Amino acid sequence: MKCILNATGLPLQDLMLGASVYFPPFFKAFALGFVIWLFIHRLLRNGIYSGEIWHPLLMDLSLFTLCVCLGSFY
Repeated sequence: MKCILNATGLPLQDLMLGASVYFPPFFKAFALGFVIWLFIHRLLRNGIYSGEIWHPLLMDLSLFTLCVCLGSFY
């Protein structure tokens, strides 16, 4: 009886290897930026939602974009 547990050379393994090579830099920046944004958002929440500077949604999106850009440098 022959067992086919060795999956070398199958397309799925190539897809998994390709995903691990190309996906993590963006995911790392996004995940790290999200954690930074959670911390900064918690500190500035009262000022953001007061609406004195910008619209709260615009301020949140701007902070999140800056945090993702900051996360891409680490």
